[in-house]
Amino acid sequence: MKLTALARQLNARHARRRAAPTRGLPPALLLTDGLRLPDPEPAAAALPRGSAVVLRHDGHPERDRLALRLARLCRARGLLLLVANDGALARRVGADGMHFSERLGPRAARWTGLKPRWLITIAAHSRPALIAAARAGADAVLLAPVFATKSHVASSPLGPVRFAALVRASPIPAYALGGVDARSVRRLKNSGAVGIAAIGGLAGAGAADQSVDRVKAASA
Repeated sequence: MKLTALARQLNARHARRRAAPTRGLPPALLLTDGLRLPDPEPAAAALPRGSAVVLRHDGHPERDRLALRLARLCRARGLLLLVANDGALARRVGADGMHFSERLGPRAARWTGLKPRWLITIAAHSRPALIAAARAGADAVLLAPVFATKSHVASSPLGPVRFAALVRASPIPAYALGGVDARSVRRLKNSGAVGIAAIGGLAGAGAADQSVDRVKAASA
């Protein structure tokens, strides 16, 4: 079964219990990455309706243009677009919300007031970070890393047991991020997660191909 289908199962099981009644939470969030997924548009176009794209590509010289293209794609395909850490850009492209790194999470409080209809997510790696995200007004956290992942090579994975414990302790809904794929997500069935967030897991072979091409180009 595809990862997005498994994400929908998690969402159906837990989102109604954890989400505010006036705001739905997407089951799957595709995170863009300038190195691992330099061209996220094909992966975004393959997402099922109701999913979300989180534009990161921090420091990328074409980030504004990419944001505009993704905004058009998301509107056409019934996806949500969140822009990471840049409220001005999110406004310019008509995004549906923002995502914040854990370090910049306190800035979310400003945007929850300015844009109450936006979906706001914050990255978290510990219980104190979960509490801080809730205090900042976030709708959900991306809790990581659940499993071993290329994005957090220096961090020890939480594992499904500790992840589930943190989800239960979290005052707001939590997504599973880090090493989540169609196989590992089955270990999160009863974790309480409202969905998954991923780079390679949602991009499939295309992400791997782009990553390999990037490495080859760098070593040429």
